[in-house]
Amino acid sequence: MRLGGIFSEALAALRFNRQRSLLTMASLAWGVSCFVILYSYGEGFGTALRTCFQAIGQDLIVVFGGQTSSQAGGERAGRRVRLEFDDVQTIRDNVPMAAAAAAEMMVRGLTVVRGYRQQNTAIRAVEPPYGRIRNMTMAAGRWLAPEDNATRERVAVIGAKAAEKLFGEIPPVGEYVTIGGVQFQIVGLLQTKLQISNYNTPDNQCIFIPYATAGLFKNIKYPDDIVWTPANPIFREQAVKQVRAVLGRVHSFSSSDERAVEVIVFNEFMKMIDGMALALQVLLGFIGALTLAIGGIGLANIMLVSVTQRTREIGVLKSIGATRGAILGQFLAEAMAIVTVGGLVGVIIAWAATSLMPGLPLLGPLFKDTSGAGDIHLGISGFAVVTSTVVLEIVGLVAGLLPAVRASRLNPIEALRYE
Repeated sequence: MRLGGIFSEALAALRFNRQRSLLTMASLAWGVSCFVILYSYGEGFGTALRTCFQAIGQDLIVVFGGQTSSQAGGERAGRRVRLEFDDVQTIRDNVPMAAAAAAEMMVRGLTVVRGYRQQNTAIRAVEPPYGRIRNMTMAAGRWLAPEDNATRERVAVIGAKAAEKLFGEIPPVGEYVTIGGVQFQIVGLLQTKLQISNYNTPDNQCIFIPYATAGLFKNIKYPDDIVWTPANPIFREQAVKQVRAVLGRVHSFSSSDERAVEVIVFNEFMKMIDGMALALQVLLGFIGALTLAIGGIGLANIMLVSVTQRTREIGVLKSIGATRGAILGQFLAEAMAIVTVGGLVGVIIAWAATSLMPGLPLLGPLFKDTSGAGDIHLGISGFAVVTSTVVLEIVGLVAGLLPAVRASRLNPIEALRYE
């Protein structure tokens, strides 16, 4: 029997057992769609989690002062290392791998007043490059400009949550607040940040003023920390070593003394986020694979029943010259046709479901954000489609092989006698 004949016989058998074939295809389609949708959910969850983590800064590195743990340059161990404002410019001039750097200082103990409303809002004194480093996106107005810092302008940028507390529904840009008895004009409103990582008060709850202007309230020689970002993630580790070496020369400590200055590389925490996302994807993928496997077991059962029911038919085919290979090929072709059509239908169902389904809330409601940036957005994953297709074809091959071998080994005389 030729290949064309094998396929035509297989299709004829599927048409004859139409109801059984459709139900088997439906079970396989359900398994494929479940696997693809569950995997897509896990992928969307990971994307949303990474987006919210990176809201603190795309590749943020924060340097804090510390205490020496070893002697260097004649200096005693245990000496306090205090960062200075000039260290920022030193990093800019001597670390070419640092794309941008800015000083930051928390101005504590100040009361912010607007009309009859009074809040103990966190005040951050920062330099203009800080906005680029920390992923500050404006909902209205502008970010702090170099001119604001140079002329010590009394201007401020306000976080979304702080603006809600002080202004309610009133647009804050252009309005005035009193900070520690000094009047400041709001020149910018930050877009709500879906920020799940912090090293201080969340940005949504802060007011940002020019670093030099903070001299109205305290000594600005000693910043609380220095934030910076590498020019390229590939050179991140080298850039950190360069910053340690530069600060070591300035403050007389060994560049290998990691306790002299504390360096927090936020990108290193991404491994935890990626691990959480991967664990969920594996779990959901496993559940989907089990659903797929159940469909495969159903297919094997149906094919075994088919062999039993068609024993006389197999005997007739063998008596008129059909070879073992032809019988084997026919049953394998039936199994592969069922899984192929079922898989295709399953992918179409998954595509339709993910396309029509809106973003699933995750972190948006927590931050009262309606932009959808913190939601889980489903989309067809190429990996999930390819994986489910390959697994399904293997399942079809295995599920159809044993019944097909059994059918090919039937004795034609005994088969013709079968009732």
